[in-house]
This record gives sequence, structure tokens and C-alpha cells, in this order.
Amino acid sequence: MPFFVYLLECRDQSFYCGYTTDLAKRVEAHNAGKGAKYTSKRRPVRLIYSEEYATRTEAMRRELAIKKMGRKQKELLLGFIATSFSQ
Repeated sequence: MPFFVYLLECRDQSFYCGYTTDLAKRVEAHNAGKGAKYTSKRRPVRLIYSEEYATRTEAMRRELAIKKMGRKQKELLLGFIATSFSQ
């Protein structure tokens, strides 16, 4: 079963990072106000980034690394991904 690390953009343009085994269901839960306390007050949210990992441990490590990033670093991560697909 794959694990996904994901980044959401909230209504107030803040970012939220988490991990899950079912991206669609997790985003739906966040938008229903049942995903996390942080996102429940910042709905709607939209999925802007995800990565897939084979193990929960890998996903949790990556989630922690992303959570430690500042906003500018997260924006660079998003920009790098966007430009890498457009080439």
C-alpha cells in the first residue's frame, strides 16, 4: 500500500502538509471539516502537491522535512515541480 505526503493550500493561502494512504478521501475529509483542526477553519482547501512512498516511515520523514521548511522553501519546491513537468 503506498503512502502519500501531500501539501494543501488553504483559503487563506497558507499551506498544510500531511500524509495518507488515500489522497482523494483525505482531501475530502479536510474540506468536510474532519481532516485536521488547522484546515477546518481554513476551508476550502485544494491539493497542490503530493509525493508517493512505499513505507509509512519514509512518508512520515518527508512530511516532517516539509513541515520544517519555511514558506519560501515550500514555494520553491512547488515551483521546481511545476517547471520540471513543463519541460
